[in-house]
Amino acid sequence: MILLEIFRLAFSSLAANKLRATLTMIGIAIGVCSIIGVMTVIDGVRNGIEKNLNVLGANSFQITKYPALNFSDPRTRFANRKDITYRQAVRFRELMADTALCSIQIGRGGRRVFHGERSTNPSVGMFAGDEFATASRNREIVAGRDITPEDVEYGRPVVLLGNDIVKSLFANEDPLGKSVRIDGQNLTVIGLINIEGNKFGQSADNFVIVPVTQFLETYGRAGRSMTINVKARSQAEFPAAQDQAIGMMRLVRGLDPEDPNDFEMFSNDTLIESFNKIAGVVAIGAFVISAISLLAAGVGVMNIMLVSVTERTREIGIRKSIGARKMNILTQFLIEAVAISILGGLAGIVLGVSLGNVLFLFMGGSFSMPWMWTGAGVLVCGGIGVGFGLYPAWRAANLDPIEALRYE
Repeated sequence: MILLEIFRLAFSSLAANKLRATLTMIGIAIGVCSIIGVMTVIDGVRNGIEKNLNVLGANSFQITKYPALNFSDPRTRFANRKDITYRQAVRFRELMADTALCSIQIGRGGRRVFHGERSTNPSVGMFAGDEFATASRNREIVAGRDITPEDVEYGRPVVLLGNDIVKSLFANEDPLGKSVRIDGQNLTVIGLINIEGNKFGQSADNFVIVPVTQFLETYGRAGRSMTINVKARSQAEFPAAQDQAIGMMRLVRGLDPEDPNDFEMFSNDTLIESFNKIAGVVAIGAFVISAISLLAAGVGVMNIMLVSVTERTREIGIRKSIGARKMNILTQFLIEAVAISILGGLAGIVLGVSLGNVLFLFMGGSFSMPWMWTGAGVLVCGGIGVGFGLYPAWRAANLDPIEALRYE
């Protein structure tokens, strides 16, 4: 029997037992789909972060009360920390003046902006900062002017508008010099911020920026913790700026040498590193679920092949009587087991990639293909076919031809 004939017989046998083979392949497909789908989303999000997560700018890091990514209960660990006050932030900026450019910021979400009878949805992000707030967010002023040191010093009621606010409130007029209301406060529009589009399914232009002192006068200073954005003068000075920032922050916070830091410091690299740690935990969970499913599917492959051997005992006897060798029989049944596993795996890969990309595209990302995991999935499915199909194939190959011919 030539190899081509062995393949033909193997696939004709699968075609003759469509329901049984399909049910077995579905089990394998579910196991592969779970891990491929999760890894598709993770790879897509990781690529999006590495490509688009540039909120801090080059050579920049932030100092905050809370960590950037936190999945623990903040009330038990971080909420008891003292707030980073505006006075502390100003003192820190003075101490770091010769080393880096520092910007003081604070934010509040879910705001509604009014102009005359028109208003936005209550989803506008309100950011407050000093004269460096726009640059620290990697944004530019395309019309009007930026916030000045005088605006910050006197707490002037001025505001910069993102493009979504302009489209909602000023579709047919120039917003510069006009007045808008936020939480009952009248603010004069002094500048418009450049358009950046969507990031991760959300608009990056649905926000306003006001002077930090005006924000504190409106909403009060109690319970307000500042965020400090620090930009080193060059990449070479970045590590030294981080080290100095830790020392200066401990100084303004009044910490003793034995006290741990009561603040967080992170950069783009640490954000990506934190995401990778979280993604690793999610991947392990998906791998465990997938492994359990594939183990059950492998047992199913073995069972279906043992049933197939029993049903075709007389056929095996006939083939052996006309010259088929043990290796021919073993190869045929092994190919059947591998074919079931590979076809189920391919179906799982297609389904997993499709579902993963549908979810990620819904989040505003672009198509992602986890090639490494796809290749690993095919190899694992092939291994399942060989591992769980070897015993049934060996059993078929070692049937006594005389007894097999007598089997009814």
